[in-house]
Amino acid sequence: MISELSASDFNRILEIVNDAAEAYKGVIPDDRWHDPYMSEDELREEIDSGVRFYGWIENGSLMGVMGVQTVKDATLIRHAYVLTRHQRRGIGSKLLEHLIGLEETPKLLVGTWKDAVWAISFYEKHAFRLMSSEEKDRLLREYWDIPERQIETSLVLKLET
Repeated sequence: MISELSASDFNRILEIVNDAAEAYKGVIPDDRWHDPYMSEDELREEIDSGVRFYGWIENGSLMGVMGVQTVKDATLIRHAYVLTRHQRRGIGSKLLEHLIGLEETPKLLVGTWKDAVWAISFYEKHAFRLMSSEEKDRLLREYWDIPERQIETSLVLKLET
């Protein structure tokens, strides 16, 4: 079952993000990796900036999370993570399909790391298309609040409708 998450889910969201983000260790540039990957303060900042989290709940347990954030005329998919032990069961796909169905804006974007080939493949399977390098730079500067180094090492995909 998919549900919009609340403040009471904060610690569990953080746990899921940091568990699943271990896949990025050694893949993304070392200067972008933090341990833990996301701190409590970072998660609070994300929520305060308008990221709304949805979760996959099964047998009363939260197993995966995915955020959505409206920025200007676009909806951003943010922080898509499934607990390592529950991956490859379709949870991420169900969460993404749910967020796509919200249709908050005509433009649906997702940013991820250039070297996270599994993430890129996941979004491409769901009709997202890679943006050119120039367009990616423009979109990351316009819709995200991230450092230049992260812009250099990231890419953007857009849902093709």
